Amino acid sequence: MAAWPDADEVKQVLDITSTDWDDTIDRVVAAAITQVKEDVGSWDEYEDEPDDSLSQAALRLAELIGLRPETAATIGASDPTYLRLLKGRRRRFGIA
Repeated sequence: MAAWPDADEVKQVLDITSTDWDDTIDRVVAAAITQVKEDVGSWDEYEDEPDDSLSQAALRLAELIGLRPETAATIGASDPTYLRLLKGRRRRFGIA
């Protein structure tokens, strides 16, 4: 199984070399992981683990949140890369 992305990985993607943003990046990573779990639905903290696609989805979402925090509420719902990474992994779907 893959591991969730960490702050260093997100800093690398965002090309951040200083430590000035460490607290912010930690929050961005936590928020991205939480959102991926919510988007998958019915996530069991004790039994579920991310696979490569879910880990990459969290990294992608963290990147998007880091670049455009003002649109964080709608980022995942409209980003084709994020949606492709979640494809086939959702357990709960919205009702139209």
